[in-house]
Amino acid sequence: MRLSRGARLTLAALTGVILVAVYLPLVVVLLNSFSTSTSLSWPPPGFTLEWWARAFQSQGALNAIGTSVLVAVISTVIALVLGTLISLALQRFAFFGRDAVSLLVILPIALPGIITGIALNNFFRTIMGVPLSIWTVVIAHATFCIVTVFNNVIARLRRMGLNLEEASADLGAGVWTTFRLVTFPQLRSALLAGGLLAFALSFDEIIVTTFTAGSGVTTLPIFILNNMFRPNQAPIVAVIAVVLVIVSIVPIYLAQRLSGSEQTRR
Repeated sequence: MRLSRGARLTLAALTGVILVAVYLPLVVVLLNSFSTSTSLSWPPPGFTLEWWARAFQSQGALNAIGTSVLVAVISTVIALVLGTLISLALQRFAFFGRDAVSLLVILPIALPGIITGIALNNFFRTIMGVPLSIWTVVIAHATFCIVTVFNNVIARLRRMGLNLEEASADLGAGVWTTFRLVTFPQLRSALLAGGLLAFALSFDEIIVTTFTAGSGVTTLPIFILNNMFRPNQAPIVAVIAVVLVIVSIVPIYLAQRLSGSEQTRR
């Protein structure tokens, strides 16, 4: 469908307004991380690198980064294993309730984070009687990280078909040999893209984390929330927010490049 010139200009203007509304606040945060003002007054009265130096010397911030990385890595590994197994089961086998299982796998990412957080909090504390800790955060993050891996892997499995696997079986290869030499090599880029997205999703998650973290567990987003309104901490929080944005963007960018390269190759 060919749009008129007026429609194209209107669409371009709306797109520009939306992009400015989304990314302008990020630019403001970036500039505030170099501001000499401790109250983040605007415009910045001057620029300095002091807050960046102090942020990377803050033991609380460093511990929060370490906790976030640990939770994200473990959650991603769990998501890669379970998401791949679920994808293989739903795509390669027909059984009663397959569509219902597929819906239940995808549902956690569609539910509001506060609902998921409350449900998991009740599950851990009331039903299981488990004290909240870093491991409850890992399990909570894995529930929605599985979705990103599942979506990437099952999409790749649908495009692959069964021809190569059937040929491998006809030549005498067993199930594990076929998976190692035929299926897995074709899934590697999808697994890497899904893993990168899962890591980014876990690293900056705050709502579910707030409901499932124990009193001694502080991830980077929680550290930012706890310190953003404290005197003399706002510039340091701005620095950490910039780092958080960068760490979140890089995996998403790499995952997009991997998906785009795979489509081009095909």
